[in-house]
Amino acid sequence: MKAHDGHYIDGAWRPAAGQDGIDVVNPVDEQVIGRVPAGTAEDVDQAVRAARAALPAWAATPPAERAARLGALRDVLVARKDEIAETVTAELGSPLKFSENVHAAVPIAVAGSYAELAATYAFEEKAGNSTVYLEPVGVVGAITPWNYPLHQIVAKVAPALAAGCTSVLKPAEDTPLVAQLFAEAVHEAGVPAGVFNLVTGLGPVAGQALAEHPGVDLVSFTGSTAVGRQIGRAAGAAVKRVALELGGKSANVILPSADLAKAVNVGVANVMSNSGQTCSAWTRMLVHRDQYEEAVALAATAAAKYGERIGPVVNAKQRARVRSYIERGVAEGARLVAGGPESPREQGYFVAPTVFADVTPEMTIAQEEIFGPVLSVLRYEDEEDALRIANGTVYGLAGAVWAGDEAEAVAFARRMDTGQVDINGGRFNPLAPFGGYKQSGVGRELGTHGLAEYLQTKSLQF
Repeated sequence: MKAHDGHYIDGAWRPAAGQDGIDVVNPVDEQVIGRVPAGTAEDVDQAVRAARAALPAWAATPPAERAARLGALRDVLVARKDEIAETVTAELGSPLKFSENVHAAVPIAVAGSYAELAATYAFEEKAGNSTVYLEPVGVVGAITPWNYPLHQIVAKVAPALAAGCTSVLKPAEDTPLVAQLFAEAVHEAGVPAGVFNLVTGLGPVAGQALAEHPGVDLVSFTGSTAVGRQIGRAAGAAVKRVALELGGKSANVILPSADLAKAVNVGVANVMSNSGQTCSAWTRMLVHRDQYEEAVALAATAAAKYGERIGPVVNAKQRARVRSYIERGVAEGARLVAGGPESPREQGYFVAPTVFADVTPEMTIAQEEIFGPVLSVLRYEDEEDALRIANGTVYGLAGAVWAGDEAEAVAFARRMDTGQVDINGGRFNPLAPFGGYKQSGVGRELGTHGLAEYLQTKSLQF
């Protein structure tokens, strides 16, 4: 793996202000594969200053030209898709096929969607005797997680570019290599100097400096709810905008009329995908009491097939965290029907695909985000009980409903307190707004709603 020893600032790789670095470790074999600079507040300040200097010209660039740069960026990502997949596999541990089909392909689709949107979006409109202009919010501080490293970068930087904003990216310290690759792609696509900047570093240092910098107009953060609260407090003190995509504990509700086997198998696959490191994963499977034991048996059988198919979690700390939740589930009385806390391999940060039965809504594993390949199966008495359980956490990011009749599934989904619901296995849509209710966040990503986060409104009266 190639790693730059500087930060991408004002269109070039600049030497880091400090001497400290961050080792990048392959979670499969625990070997160091690269090293990147541990950015400081000084590095962040240089990047923000570059973004502010580039803002007037980029904001004034016609949308068609911004769309052309985004189209060029998409084309570069397409040309380098194999390198993207290999890089994510190396630093995240994702199986290569999953990296190709998701970690590389989805960001390419999102970049393409914003290239098209920038060319067609109505940045002004008439309202009576007024003309309303939608203008870039300014400099964006983008702080991204490790679980879908390139997708989360593109989901923030692409709409910022489309809106006419400039940005500074602080990627997760566990997966910085694909962020450096993205900076190379931005450069190759001809995006003007200073419009996009990259500072690698630790969250409490570089991330905090970026979130609190007075030159940043909007902080877009994806990560834990705890850190999101800190960023929200800092932004509130400075009266700056935030977009927060935080944790989830999504419910997969299987109504009695559904195809049970399909709903269970797809539900297990959803939880095991990306080794369970997905904020929108359907980690709570809700099944009617009359079908419960059959569903548990199906889930246990399905989970066993993933033992050799999923990769590790990202690091030793995350592995310990997931194991501790599994142990707590057992201690609180849940029935372990697949997997468990023991490591399935001697090397690497692997966690066994795990399924719990006899989980009650108040148990820790049914309330807190685990972020690993762990599924809880809960029984419900009737539809109202299912709704109570589905809505009974502090989160509201995603979910699923299965029913024999689509209208029945939609009626239930409309009552769920969550930002996105898949009906009978509905496919991912890069144009659909993604974001949460309650403590799952503020704001939306993707599509027109994602673009709106990077715009502010001005009206002129005539």
